[in-house]
Amino acid sequence: MKPNHLLLATAASLLAMAAPGMAKGSDQSFTIAVIPDTQNYLDYSHQSEAGFPIDAREIFIDQMEFIARNARSAGGDIAFATSVGDVWQHGSRSMDAEHVAKGLKAIPNPVFGNYLKPEPRTLTVEMPTARAGYSILAGKLPFSVVPGNHDYDAVWSDSRWPATMKGDDPMRYGMLHYGGLDNFRSVFGSDSSFFKGKPWYVASFNGGANSAQIFEASGYRFLHIGLEMAPEDDVIQWAQGVLKAHPGLPTIISIHDHLNIAGERKPIPAVDFHAVHKEHNSPQLLWEKFIAQNDQIFMVLSGHQHGQSHAVDKNAFGHEVYQILADYQDRGQILPMIAPNAPKAALGDGWLRLMKFDFSGAVPTVGVSTYSTYFHTSSDRMPSYPALYKEHEKPADTDAAFGAEDVFTLTLPDFKERFARATVKAK
Repeated sequence: MKPNHLLLATAASLLAMAAPGMAKGSDQSFTIAVIPDTQNYLDYSHQSEAGFPIDAREIFIDQMEFIARNARSAGGDIAFATSVGDVWQHGSRSMDAEHVAKGLKAIPNPVFGNYLKPEPRTLTVEMPTARAGYSILAGKLPFSVVPGNHDYDAVWSDSRWPATMKGDDPMRYGMLHYGGLDNFRSVFGSDSSFFKGKPWYVASFNGGANSAQIFEASGYRFLHIGLEMAPEDDVIQWAQGVLKAHPGLPTIISIHDHLNIAGERKPIPAVDFHAVHKEHNSPQLLWEKFIAQNDQIFMVLSGHQHGQSHAVDKNAFGHEVYQILADYQDRGQILPMIAPNAPKAALGDGWLRLMKFDFSGAVPTVGVSTYSTYFHTSSDRMPSYPALYKEHEKPADTDAAFGAEDVFTLTLPDFKERFARATVKAK
């Protein structure tokens, strides 16, 4: 989105607008761009044709253009990009055929009533916008997209879990369930033009709802595996096979739901796939069955739960696994700057995660930063950052603690020894 003059004047008084340029790629460092939930940018109701003050889709397009502009193929530093799901907002069906066959029933929900209705503009507005945005990345760099709960074809309130609307009851809002990935596969499936025939797209399962990519950077071959939300055991078996086919490669997992904002592997109670169907694996079960049992997995990236956190836990081999949550979809500070009388709406303010891997020292590091393609600055260069967001997201934090979840450095003390076999010979 191109800010208007009024917004620029307002923003200039709030921010340090000296936006840092991304360094060109080098042999010793590279960046992975993590695209948090974009559903509110693509939401059909957040566009000017629906009476919204702005076209929120432009924020999403700006994010894609930023990544493409800073890709290694364009002389920049970004070697890989991954979306952690919830690409668009709405489902287009009442219930998918598989869950109808299982005998599931839907009931009215006092909170999510309108959201549960099939929305045809998913097909005509939201999905075409997603396709247009990721077309900007096509041919520029390897990338991955995983499905979030909002990317399923249908969502309903499960009849077995009626909303109680009582205080802190975990089932206060009942239990939502999601089904069908035809919409997701139609845009991001393994046969899509984004991925079919690409040498870096090395495996897929369930039509591309799960996929694997390989990219090279800083003298290493990296494996990335994108998993559908709360995968069943057959997905885990497929992913295990991908690891077996690419032994020893440092591996990053992207999945929609893994950490909550407290850094715990706990799902949102109202969106717990495992609670509805036990064959789905919760984040903790996925950790125990798969992530912790495979030493080449060293990082897990996720979204879904509004906010940011990170955790470091040792796997079954005594090595550290770095788990990072980033989800900014609940933010809506742009609107008051543009249209003070606009209805309250969450957007995301253009925030992206940039993870800079640096292998120049004896101990490799990953510098995690948070950058807004709307404000053209990083969170640590924005003096008003805690004032804008902390009270809503983590009011108990100090300003320093709040900022530390958006700018921090991970050290990888055993990486070079652990993945020595994954190095790429100089060409």
